[in-house]
Amino acid sequence: MTTTSRTGPGNGPGSHPAISEAPATDSDPSIADGPASPVTDSEAPRTDNRPRLLLAVLLTALFMAALDVFIVNVAAPTIGTELRASGADLQLVVAGYAISYSVLLITGARLGDRLGHGRVHLAGVALFTAASLACGLAQGATELIVFRLVQGAGSALAIPQVLSLIQRTFTGEARARALGAYSAVLAVGAAAGQIAGGVLVSADLFGTGWRPVFLVNVPVGAVLLVLGRRVLPLGGVSGRERARALDLPGLVLLGAAVSLLTVPLVLGQEEDWPLWSWLSLAGAVVLFALFCGFETRLARRGGAPLIAPRVLRHPGIGLAVFRILAVMSVNAGFLFALTLHIQGGLGYSALRAGLSFAPTAGVFGAVSLTWRRWPAGLQRALTPAGFALTAVSVAVVGLAFHGGGDGGAVLYAGYTGLGAGLALAFSPTLTGALATVRPEDAADASGLLATVTQLGQLIGVASFGTLFLNRLESFGVLRSYTSAEAFSVCAWALASAAAAGAVSGLVLRRR
Repeated sequence: MTTTSRTGPGNGPGSHPAISEAPATDSDPSIADGPASPVTDSEAPRTDNRPRLLLAVLLTALFMAALDVFIVNVAAPTIGTELRASGADLQLVVAGYAISYSVLLITGARLGDRLGHGRVHLAGVALFTAASLACGLAQGATELIVFRLVQGAGSALAIPQVLSLIQRTFTGEARARALGAYSAVLAVGAAAGQIAGGVLVSADLFGTGWRPVFLVNVPVGAVLLVLGRRVLPLGGVSGRERARALDLPGLVLLGAAVSLLTVPLVLGQEEDWPLWSWLSLAGAVVLFALFCGFETRLARRGGAPLIAPRVLRHPGIGLAVFRILAVMSVNAGFLFALTLHIQGGLGYSALRAGLSFAPTAGVFGAVSLTWRRWPAGLQRALTPAGFALTAVSVAVVGLAFHGGGDGGAVLYAGYTGLGAGLALAFSPTLTGALATVRPEDAADASGLLATVTQLGQLIGVASFGTLFLNRLESFGVLRSYTSAEAFSVCAWALASAAAAGAVSGLVLRRR
C-alpha cells in the first residue's frame, strides 16, 4: 500500500478531492498541488495532444513512482548480500527514496506552478530515469543510497504535476474517468511492486541479481520522455501562478529536521546509541519547532509557506495527520520487517516473498476502490474499525510466525485482514479530511497529507525496522527461530501503533 501522490475523496486512494463535472476554476478544490488558475494559452493542451495518450503517459509515470516504493523491499536481502550492506544501509536504501520525495514534494508542485506542469513533469521523469540507471549500476551501498535520494527527488518533481495536467486536460465525465484510472494505478502499484521485485530478483537476468529492479525503469522512462514531448503541454504559466514563491528557507528547515530525525533512528542501534544520536533527535525537535514558527510568520506577512498554518488548525486535519502517520508507519514497518524475516529467517526466494504480499495488497486495492459504496451508516466507524482490524491482523501474523515455522493457513487470514484494515484506516481518513477543507485551502491540505503519507513510510521503516534488527541482533545468530522471535516483538509493537490509531479520535478530534 502506498500513496506517493496527492490524494483525496472521490474514487478511492489517490482520487481527487471534489471531482467536479464542471471545468476547473480558481476555486476548484480538485486541483491538489497548487492554487488553480485559468488555463493560459501557452499551457492549454492542444487538440492534437491526444488526451488518451497523454493520460497513459502520466499514469505510467505515476505507476513507476508507486512501484519503486515497494519493489526494493523484496530485493533488500539480496542487495545486502551482494553489496555487503548493513541493516542500517538497507533501511536507508528503502527509506532514502521517501526522504527526498516527502521533503521535496510540495516544492515540486510549486515549481510546476511557476515553470509549467509539463516541463517540470518531464524534468522529473528524466531525473528519475537517470537515477534509476545509476542505482542499477551502483557498486556500493553508499552509492545506492545517494542515487535513491536522487530518485525520490525526481518523483517529487514529476508526480505532483499528474493531477494538475489531468485537471487541465479533462472535464466533466472524462475527468471523473481519468481520476478513477489514477486511483486504480495507485491501488495496484503496491501489489505490482512486491511481485515484480520478486520476479526480477529470482530471474537473475544475465547474472545481474537485484539490479533489474532499478534498470527496468530506464527503457520505460526513455519512452515516456519521447512520448511526453509530443503530448504534454510544454508552454509557460501565467504571472499569477508564478507569484507563489518557493519558500526555500522553509524547505531547508524541513529537510534538516527530517534528516536529523531519520539518521539516528536508522543508524543509532547499530552504533549502540551514542551521544550524537540523542543530540540529533533533540535537534530534530528544535528544527521542527523553528519550521512551524517560520511558516507562521511567513503566512502572517502574506507569503507562501510550504504548509499554511491555517490548514493545520482546520478541524479534523490534526487527527488526519496523526492517523495517516500511524497507518503508513505500520504499513511500511510491517513490509520491511516481514521481508527481512521471510527471506533472511525462513529462506524464502525473492519470488515467493513477493507473492506473499499479494493478498494484502490486492485486498487493500479492492477495499480502497469500493468502500464509498458501502452503507452510509457504516462510514463514520470505518477508520477506527480499520485500525482495530489492522492491530488484530498484525498480531495474528506475528503469532503465526512465532514458533519459527511458515505460519500455515492462518497466516493468509492475517494478510487478508491486514489489507482490509489498512485500506479502511487510510482511505476514509484522507477522504474525510479533504472533503471538509475550504476550497481555497484544498491544495495546501492535499500537499500536507501527501507529505505526511511519505513521512509515515519513512518513520515506519526507520523505527520498526530498527526494532526488528535490534531484536534480531540481541537474540543471536540468524536462524529461523531467532528471526521469528524478533519479528514477533516487532509485530506486537506494530499492533500497538495500530491500536493507538483506533482510539486516536477519542483524544485528538477537534469538536
